Amino acid sequence: LKAYSDLEGIKKYYKLSAYDVNKGVFGHECINEIIADRLQTLLGIEHVSYQLIHADIIVDEKAIDTYVCVSEDFKKPGESKISFEDFFQIYRNTDEKELDFCVRMGWRKQIDDMLLLDYLILNRDRHGANLEVLKNGTYRLAPLYDHGLSLLFSCETEQELKEYDVMQDKKVQCFVGSNSTLSNLSLISKKRSSQKLDESARGYLLYGLEDITSSLMREKIWDMIWRRWNVYESM
Repeated sequence: LKAYSDLEGIKKYYKLSAYDVNKGVFGHECINEIIADRLQTLLGIEHVSYQLIHADIIVDEKAIDTYVCVSEDFKKPGESKISFEDFFQIYRNTDEKELDFCVRMGWRKQIDDMLLLDYLILNRDRHGANLEVLKNGTYRLAPLYDHGLSLLFSCETEQELKEYDVMQDKKVQCFVGSNSTLSNLSLISKKRSSQKLDESARGYLLYGLEDITSSLMREKIWDMIWRRWNVYESM
């Protein structure tokens, strides 16, 4: 479920982790959004910023105490948006591949950043509508957003957390690239010379999450990001 507000001319979007009529609100996609937000800040990647709020929400006339992600509209005044998939189908050259199209449009750095990020957090959901193009006379690639289906989002129990292999190369959706985030690292054109991660990043990434996540989950999330970063660095 999603909602939005438009108070004082500022449009904000509100997003739950997941909702089921029987389970209610469950999962931790909202937490993943916050961690992905902080990781992109450390790496200097243009992205949509999220805020995690503790809130009472109403669903089917029932009050639920939960956490919600909030983000502001990333479109500038006068801009319209279109999914990358639709934009690509309209403006591609004959037989042009998605990555080649991005290079021609001048979006190579943003795609490199996206491929690195999606490997570090194992983002499973970078389909053609989870990447957008903004238009206002000229075209620009929208900042990255929607990283809920990443990290350990599929783990609902402590046992699943314990057994989860943070280095497993799971099949993913990636419209610009393959269905392997590891293989997609080879598509990155240039290794970044600045904005690297070190072990001090752990405190920043996990700050304030002690009361809403288990220590095991936090350790596994950091283990995933740090070990995958070292794989990238070694390539």
